[in-house]
Amino acid sequence: MKKIILTGGGTAGHVTPNIALLPHLKKAGFEISYIGSYDGIEKRLMEEQHIPYYSISSGKLRRYFDMKNFSDPFKVIKGLGQSYRLIRKLKPDIIFSKGGFVSVPVILAAKFCHVPSIIHESDMTPGLANKIAIPYAAKVCCNFPETLKYLPEGKAVLTGSPIRSELLSGNKENARKLCGFHKDKPVLFIIGGSSGSKFINDTIRGLLPELLKTFQIIHMCGKGKLEESLRKTKGYKQFEYIGTELNDIFALSDLVISRAGANSICELLALHKPNILIPLSANASRGDQLLNAHSFEKQGYSVVIEEEIINPDKLFKMILETYKNRERYVNAMKQSTMMDSIDKIISLIEETAK
Repeated sequence: MKKIILTGGGTAGHVTPNIALLPHLKKAGFEISYIGSYDGIEKRLMEEQHIPYYSISSGKLRRYFDMKNFSDPFKVIKGLGQSYRLIRKLKPDIIFSKGGFVSVPVILAAKFCHVPSIIHESDMTPGLANKIAIPYAAKVCCNFPETLKYLPEGKAVLTGSPIRSELLSGNKENARKLCGFHKDKPVLFIIGGSSGSKFINDTIRGLLPELLKTFQIIHMCGKGKLEESLRKTKGYKQFEYIGTELNDIFALSDLVISRAGANSICELLALHKPNILIPLSANASRGDQLLNAHSFEKQGYSVVIEEEIINPDKLFKMILETYKNRERYVNAMKQSTMMDSIDKIISLIEETAK
């Protein structure tokens, strides 16, 4: 039996594509282990999947001044030593990385151990962690054709993003029962990212009296961001995080408001869900979500509104307008050639494994 180590973490977007690969890797005969951080979201998500999990020290590499920039390199060096020992112990045939800073020492250690690795880059341009790791990888998968020009020739493979198969088989009635909703109004699903967005949360909650006249609302607002005063509001159901129920909730949703992380928008595309994207601003990120969102907007899959120009009245009108024209976006998404990439990635893993 061949062995594979998966890595990646920091946000759900660095983990869920790995989760999508799990049943297919098992079917292909791989024994799977996971290397992640001590307390990142990847630890809980992988333990829920009953995958052997190994924690390493992880430091963030920042593009801006922070006192932690002086201490975090030592965490990375420690993580490199831990990764090296784990790889020597587990003896994998290949490493597959979904990115995030915890993956950097794993990919570097794999090179020292002469174990081939594959990196998956979801965004339009590679993030800093992947930029550091790419020279040490055998292959680099990507989502967008535009990304190929940023990757080394001979390593880059256009695969698209792995989508969890269970997302495509949700049950509306299960979600309706979970939320206590009826069939008389459409459902608006708000996703602020795995850690939530205070800006999106506050804006939506300020619009609740008007929105609830037309919609029932499911709101994934992030850990610690529930609003106690709204717990009993009829037609409004809030969650800190949504796990196994997500496929059912997607099935019930008629319109989605989301951040523009690459994995999230690829899931919306695969599900043909009309959507409004509110990307993280360039001030709060490296601008990757802006690039992702506007690419989808140009292809007719999404409506995009940037944080800097949002006000409650503008967003409310946009929600009504997008819902009214929802079939236009559904039809555009049905024409997309960006299909699920699991078979392509599994084949690449099998070919690259020594």
